[in-house]
Amino acid sequence: MAGDASSYLRNKLVDHSLGTTAYAKPAAVYLAAFVGDPGSTGVEVAGNGYARQAVTFNASSGSGENPCAAASNADATFPVATGSWGTVDNLALYDAATGGDLLWYGPMTVSKSIGLGDQLKVASGNFTVSLS
Repeated sequence: MAGDASSYLRNKLVDHSLGTTAYAKPAAVYLAAFVGDPGSTGVEVAGNGYARQAVTFNASSGSGENPCAAASNADATFPVATGSWGTVDNLALYDAATGGDLLWYGPMTVSKSIGLGDQLKVASGNFTVSLS
């Protein structure tokens, strides 16, 4: 899946690149599971064993007409669900394990219904962010 930059992040990157306000990189980024679009009315999964997962990325690459992109470089495995999470169809990156600022988000290639005993896993390389 490919993620889009949030308004928050786009503003921070513009300000930083123009020397208006420095943007300090987050200490870590966390993958969050959503039912619906995080950029509008989507709701992050809550309860039933759910917790955001720290995720790491390769350095970005790309030039010319190719977008600059970075892909996750390790599996992100969420806890086993202790109850229903609903149908997870979007993922998002935040700068904190709870709360924090939305950085990137996008729809999953295939949604997944998560019920009791299920586990959501996003394989290495399957979450990509890009700027074009």
